[in-house]
Order: sequence, then structure tokens, then C-alpha cells
Amino acid sequence: MPEVTFSLVDGVEADSAMDGLDVAALTVRYGPMVLRRCRQLLRDEDEALDACQDVFVRLLERRTRLEARYPSSLLYRIATNVCLNRIRDRRRKPDTPDEERLYQIAAAGGDGSDARMLLDRLFGRHPESSRTIAVLHHIDGLTLGQVAEETGMSVSGVRKRLRRLRDTLVEMGHGS
Repeated sequence: MPEVTFSLVDGVEADSAMDGLDVAALTVRYGPMVLRRCRQLLRDEDEALDACQDVFVRLLERRTRLEARYPSSLLYRIATNVCLNRIRDRRRKPDTPDEERLYQIAAAGGDGSDARMLLDRLFGRHPESSRTIAVLHHIDGLTLGQVAEETGMSVSGVRKRLRRLRDTLVEMGHGS
């Protein structure tokens, strides 16, 4: 893996008294964590680097409206959402006609495509935040309390969302 240095573009300064968050300091301190998260979700180095940059661009654009009481949680959540959006967009718009054909072939057969279609149908019936909750809990292995903290919900709210997903899966005939 190439070494990555985190810094803001020359000429961009964040005066915490005037502009809200000190984005430069957050970039240096939490950049490696954000990049690890992007690598974990995207499994592609170049795309992870792009997503990491997008996270800090979003932070820079919204620095006056965001509160940095828990900056690691905020950045983790932004990184997760950016990556999930990239994964969703990747499926929606192939880069080339050849990629479109490969996607059609992959979707036509194999047990992986069945699971993917099932998940698309499942998550299509629920808010996007439910997908984030499911990823944080089932994929990342976070406890209900940690998911609640990351999403700003109560533990019972997280539990209710996961239960609704499970109930929908059962209704679709794929759960117990």
C-alpha cells in the first residue's frame, strides 16, 4: 500500500472561530481512520482514496453547520455513507458498455447474484439509514449500542430497525 499524506489544498484554511470545524486538523488526525474505513468497504485502493477525499470535501463544505463533539464518529458515519453511495452508484451506472454486459451476465446466474437481488429488494423497502444500521451491525460487527452511537439513534430504535428488516425478510420467504 502506498503511503498517503493527509493535508488540505494550499490556500484552504479553517479558522475554527470563524468557520466552524478545523478541517485541517481533523484531516491530519482522522484521515488514516477514514481511509481504512473506505478501503474496508470499497475493497479498491483508488476508489477508497477518492472516497476518503470526498469525505473531507463534504466536511469542508459543511464545516459551519457541523458540531465536532465526537469527530471520529462523525467522520466514520460520513465515510460509511459516502462508500455505500459509491457502491450503489457503481451498480447503477457501469463505466463502459462491456461493463454493462458483464453486469448482466453476473446478474443472470450464480448464487451471489440471487443474494444481491434479495438484498436490493429488501433494502428497497426500507429507509437508507436501515441499510447503514445493518452494515454497521452485521458486517462491521458493532454492538447495538455502538450502532446507536454512530447513527444518533437509541438502542431500541436500532433494534426496531433491525427487527423490521428481519420481518420483511421473513415476509419475502427468506428468513426464519
